[in-house]
Amino acid sequence: MLTVTSVNVNGLRAAAKKGFVEWLDGTGADVLCLQEVRAEPHQLPDEVREPDGWHVTHAPAAAKGRAGVSLYTRREPERVQVGFGSAEFDASGRYVEADLPGVTVASLYLPSGEVGTERQDEKVRFMGEFLAYLKDLKARAAADGREVLVCGDWNIAHQEADLKNWRGNKKNSGFLPEERAWMSDVFAEFGDVMRVLHPDVEGPYSWWSYRGRAFDNDTGWRIDYHVATPGLVGRAVKGFVERAATHAERWSDHAPVTVVYE
Repeated sequence: MLTVTSVNVNGLRAAAKKGFVEWLDGTGADVLCLQEVRAEPHQLPDEVREPDGWHVTHAPAAAKGRAGVSLYTRREPERVQVGFGSAEFDASGRYVEADLPGVTVASLYLPSGEVGTERQDEKVRFMGEFLAYLKDLKARAAADGREVLVCGDWNIAHQEADLKNWRGNKKNSGFLPEERAWMSDVFAEFGDVMRVLHPDVEGPYSWWSYRGRAFDNDTGWRIDYHVATPGLVGRAVKGFVERAATHAERWSDHAPVTVVYE
């Protein structure tokens, strides 16, 4: 069995003070994909920078205090790669991948965007480059007899079932028609593991705004995905969101999304 967890920590230094360390000590995951770490490795507490029992790769952004992804694996990776060959994005703390026996696992933090701004233009450029890379990665993995799993914060809700207030977000970044169509292009090549495991439900959501009572009312978004090659999708046996019991116990505005693969 291979248990993989993905979570946007919304600043790892802050999360470490609010319960992430205790969560890490108790997790049964074999692989952990973090996004929005927002720190250089030397700025992190020892217990999250290099915790006992884990092999860790941190990929911080060149821009201080922004983005940043990390991969934690119980066994030592055969290969590690930061970035996906992009002149624009490889130093932006958006992507890191590692080869484990039979599978390549990656942590992705796709730009969030904002309609009518350069941030949205950046998101669109990233999407174009990254889909091309995904198709190439899938082909190379197939040639090597490997599966691929890209976990992370994709910052797009694919379908109406993936966010509570879909009617009010049709013109907002994260639920634009062109973004949703791009996710459909991704899922033409790969599988949406949590949706396969939970086909007829709203959510399960993984992000709730800190504003108002979004968490208490479960007014959330499902933007944190396990995106896998078809062979691996078929081996997923259980998937769940590790939602905090109360608002006060949250250590991020996202919750960990965990899948168990045979």
